Amino acid sequence: MSRDRDHALPESPSRRLLLKGAAAAGALAAVPAVPGVAQAATPAGHPKPAPFVNPLVRNRADPHIHRHKDGFYYFTATAPEYDRIILRRSRTLNGLGTAAESVIWRAHPTGNMGAHIWAPELHRIGGKWYIYFASAPAEDVWAIRIWVLENSHPNPFKGTWVEKGQVKTAWETFSLDATTFTHRGKRYLAWAQHEPGMDNNTGIFLSEMANPWTLKGPQVRLSTPEYDWERIGFKVNEGPYVLKRNGRLFMTYSASATDFNYCVGLLTADADSHLLDPISWSKSPTPVFTSNDTTKQYGPGHNCFTVAEDGRTDVLVYHARQYKEINGDPLNDPNRHTRVQKLGWKADGTPDFGIPVADTATAGE
Repeated sequence: MSRDRDHALPESPSRRLLLKGAAAAGALAAVPAVPGVAQAATPAGHPKPAPFVNPLVRNRADPHIHRHKDGFYYFTATAPEYDRIILRRSRTLNGLGTAAESVIWRAHPTGNMGAHIWAPELHRIGGKWYIYFASAPAEDVWAIRIWVLENSHPNPFKGTWVEKGQVKTAWETFSLDATTFTHRGKRYLAWAQHEPGMDNNTGIFLSEMANPWTLKGPQVRLSTPEYDWERIGFKVNEGPYVLKRNGRLFMTYSASATDFNYCVGLLTADADSHLLDPISWSKSPTPVFTSNDTTKQYGPGHNCFTVAEDGRTDVLVYHARQYKEINGDPLNDPNRHTRVQKLGWKADGTPDFGIPVADTATAGE
């Protein structure tokens, strides 16, 4: 299903602002700019989803998968060189792992949008494609803000990606991880930002939108790192994402440093509540998705949601590493891999995240 239907369209000066010694790795060789299409056909009707293969896409963090009405899954994510925006597509989720990858936009050599190209999300709004992403000026690589690209072509691999500019928030501070969703005829933007005067790196904010690149206001804070598990290494709430089910809106977010302490928290609001009133959102006191020594998956986070090929099975999309110990700055470690697994539901209608599943066994294991 399209995110515009059931999914409410569906990393904080934190670690990043303070890790000023971090430097992106050298640029990867150019990827051929051709539409990436895995040709696995979807059977007629509602096929039973195939078992997921994990990791789904290696060396791609902050994953975003959009299932469009054209029958394709569209995938984008952070490349570890932090210098470009990529797209893949496939008619199946597993097919994204082998789909060719196209570079649809590259960082500017100087000036704005020149460094730290992070966490792109692809959305279809009003008959056009939009990509929300974070970046900084080439000359000031930690002055990270939210930016928007627009493409009016029906195929996002074609046409021209137009730079619509920066999403202007209440403060010119470290901001990133924008996502958008609609509810009751209104479009909202949720994102992470450092609020001046707050003893944290980033909190989660929400605002109504005037258009896909402009906030209507007011801007309200929904969450700030307050629990111990949100403040390990850095005081971080980031990477929000919304899923609408069972008369409620569930907003996931990620917390703490991007090593094995990274985890997923949850905010919940009643579908009939006033979303721009922070009181409408309740916060789970414990994380809902964490590292697991048994399955050997560490730092799961920056998730989104999609549905399987049957159009009914909810799917959790996230990144994680396959090891706990990291040499040096986690931002310089490229091995956050995109992963997918079935999202369960509890009897009370709330999501059951389970644990990050183990890697898929390969031949000979």
